[in-house]
Amino acid sequence: MKKLFVKTYGCQMNAYDSARMADLLAPLGFAGTDTAEDADMVILNTCHIRERATEKVYSELGRIRGLKEDKARKGGRMLVAVAGCTAQAEGEEILARAPMVDMVVGPQSYHRLPEMIARLARGSGERIEADFPALEKFDNLLEAVSDAGVSAFLTVQEGCDKFCTFCVVPYTRGPEHSRPPEKIVAEARALSARGAREIVLLGQNVNAYRGTDARGKVWSLARLIEAIAGIENVLRIRYTTSHPRDMADDLIAAHGAIEKLMPFLHLPVQSGSDGVLAAMNRQHTVEDYRQLIARLRAVRPDMGFSSDFIVGFPGETDADFEATLQLVRDVRYAQCFSFKYSPRPGTPAAAAKKQIAESVKSARLDVLQKLLMSQQDAANRAAIGMTSDVLFEKSGRNPGQIVGRTPYLQPVHVEAPAALIGTVRAVRLEALTANSLKGGLI
Repeated sequence: MKKLFVKTYGCQMNAYDSARMADLLAPLGFAGTDTAEDADMVILNTCHIRERATEKVYSELGRIRGLKEDKARKGGRMLVAVAGCTAQAEGEEILARAPMVDMVVGPQSYHRLPEMIARLARGSGERIEADFPALEKFDNLLEAVSDAGVSAFLTVQEGCDKFCTFCVVPYTRGPEHSRPPEKIVAEARALSARGAREIVLLGQNVNAYRGTDARGKVWSLARLIEAIAGIENVLRIRYTTSHPRDMADDLIAAHGAIEKLMPFLHLPVQSGSDGVLAAMNRQHTVEDYRQLIARLRAVRPDMGFSSDFIVGFPGETDADFEATLQLVRDVRYAQCFSFKYSPRPGTPAAAAKKQIAESVKSARLDVLQKLLMSQQDAANRAAIGMTSDVLFEKSGRNPGQIVGRTPYLQPVHVEAPAALIGTVRAVRLEALTANSLKGGLI
């Protein structure tokens, strides 16, 4: 067997894509390895959302070049591929900056990896594949063969039509495309048969899902969730990432009606200022967002939320930033992701006037993150003494310890036998550590 090392950057969809690339290459004799040092093929599955993420890839390619040269000196060969969104956006530049890269493949074209490897063996053909054949991609993927894990990702939708002015996704992942529901449900059943007890439905704009079945009927995300909830061994369902514009009535109602759908939603708002939201082309107002939160809590009072925030967007004033802080105080998030605005080439915001100084961005981010962390800490402390259902996912670092998650994605360590991995058990939450909760089985 040849050894394959895949390094994943960025979002959960990249994690799903990395697993599927490994499945594609398994029939060619590639088995996974945890290190690049002894790999016969290295794939860097990249993210292009922020400049720092892209530069990390080029830094890693410098390290991989040394490993590839060392392997060649010993008479071996290492194939190097760059996949994902940076590959889509910067294909020619990657080959110019890192000539040792053998192939560059975009996120909608990785099903062609076996063909690209064959081209290399023949010494002919293009080294870049960066089309947008989403339908062709899913039609050509093999059935997954890798271990699903207790919690498994499942892509249902790709691409985005929103064109937020800061975002490269429409340019790197292409227009919105929803997979047929029958194929998604079949893949969910296969994941369940291989041990998955939680299914996380993925999409760049997952709640925009509109899949057409064999009878020509269009399914919403809520209907898809209901179908997957009918799979006996699937115990939990989540979905990410959502857009406030696409939170349909039936999806909101599903949070109150479908027990397996977890009461925790990642719903990015990006800013608490209507002026900034308009400049971002988010297509919703702060009041729209507040009403969504209220409606979701009305059908599921124990609903928890996470979000994404960008600080220092071009033109953001002190008043705009204060409006963001006020929204955070009002919503009370369980956890969040927050970033300084990072200009991405080709996006409208990158050319906007009134770019914010880095020192101002950093100061604002520090204030926001302290507020968000205080809310996350408060949510975790409020759980102490309560009983929660925990889905156990893996063994802990210490002997006799297993680790799982609450419905709100809080990690919990429990002294219990490994036989409970893959099951949901009631746990009394007893203490808070630096990064998790500790509990005892009831």
